[in-house]
Amino acid sequence: QVQLVESGGGLVQTGGSLRLSCAASGRTFSSYSMGWFRQAPGKEREFVAVINRSGGNTYYTGSVKGRFTISRDNAKNTVYLQMNSLKPEDTAVYYCAAAESDVLTGSSVWYKYWGQGTLVTVSS
Repeated sequence: QVQLVESGGGLVQTGGSLRLSCAASGRTFSSYSMGWFRQAPGKEREFVAVINRSGGNTYYTGSVKGRFTISRDNAKNTVYLQMNSLKPEDTAVYYCAAAESDVLTGSSVWYKYWGQGTLVTVSS
């Protein structure tokens, strides 16, 4: 069992930056690939980024590539999402999720544990 708690969301202007954090409970954090997803108002949840167990490999959806960076600190049981050059279309509730497999996947079916989400609002 893994419990995930996101933080760091808020209101930011276009072009600004935010860093989201996701703290995980338990002593097996390093055995999970960690992903970030988001859900904008009226839209389906979509994949944003994933990082493998060791942190050596990452994968991003095209719309955030070059602007967002996913990282993890296994000693702190925490995964981060650094978001730069934010756009109004990045406005969404952001969720972190844990997958027991070490694959880099954007498919939500692989993710067994989910956080409650943190709201990011980018004003124009």
